Amino acid sequence: MKLFVGNSNRQLAEAIAKYLERPLGLATVRRFADQEIFVEIQENVRGEDCFIIQSTSYPANDHLMELLIMTDALRRASAKRITAVLPYFGYARQDRKAGGRTPISAKLVANLITRSGADRVMTLDLHAGQIQGFFDIPTDNLFAIPLMARDIKEHQDLSNTVVVSPDVGGVVRARALAKRIEAQLAIVDKRRERPGESEVMNVIGEVEGRNCILIDDIIDSGGTLCNAAEALLKIGAKSVKAYITHGVLSGGAVARISASMLEELVITDSIQPTKAVLDAPNIRVVTTANLLGEAIARTTTEQSVSSLFD
Repeated sequence: MKLFVGNSNRQLAEAIAKYLERPLGLATVRRFADQEIFVEIQENVRGEDCFIIQSTSYPANDHLMELLIMTDALRRASAKRITAVLPYFGYARQDRKAGGRTPISAKLVANLITRSGADRVMTLDLHAGQIQGFFDIPTDNLFAIPLMARDIKEHQDLSNTVVVSPDVGGVVRARALAKRIEAQLAIVDKRRERPGESEVMNVIGEVEGRNCILIDDIIDSGGTLCNAAEALLKIGAKSVKAYITHGVLSGGAVARISASMLEELVITDSIQPTKAVLDAPNIRVVTTANLLGEAIARTTTEQSVSSLFD
């Protein structure tokens, strides 16, 4: 087994390598003066099982090209099998035609990864599960719910807790978490007036006097989450915390979260946290290194990955 990493999330890759007790592979990823990306694999990989750890987070297109070029370099170096490990698959929100004459970019990116030479894909909490079908190669979609459930049991009081989905589309995820921590379920019904903005309309479920835990896969601008927290507190919730897998947190999202009514936001390191995120008083990061590392180990030894979540 050999582990390689681009420039998107080296901290997570190093943590995965530590879990697996393996060094990161020797490779350089640099740019020419015109910003063309150049990759050089600096060790023998012939006949090796290779894993490329690379989130397609900001800047998404640069990190995607690094992944594609590194995959091509390994393929041309005669690697036996190449697995693209994408802790965050950045184009997952473009998984359908949202209007006339619009692309399905998630499918396009899946085709690019496949054609570049990847034999498998491993990712974490896809925005929509059906994206697995966009790839014509085996795809493992790992789940952060067990990781979050364990953290909640260690840090939260479960005696008066309700798990809340911030929109109707996230009910399945919220129900899975509620089942693991034996809590009740509630739903925030929202109406999105325009892209990037949301308006909370109604809360379905009993939240008065309870500690609410919001659960979602992606937080970008933070507007939906902040509005949901405000709506829950207005109708009598005791406190509101949030667990989100992918902390995109673009623009002024960190400042918005810091100034919001959220008592705490817990995100994973699927996207490398910025200094602003690490300095925020009410944002905490939990690592996915052990989960991804164990999935990589099971893949290379041909063991079951799905049994991780039983």
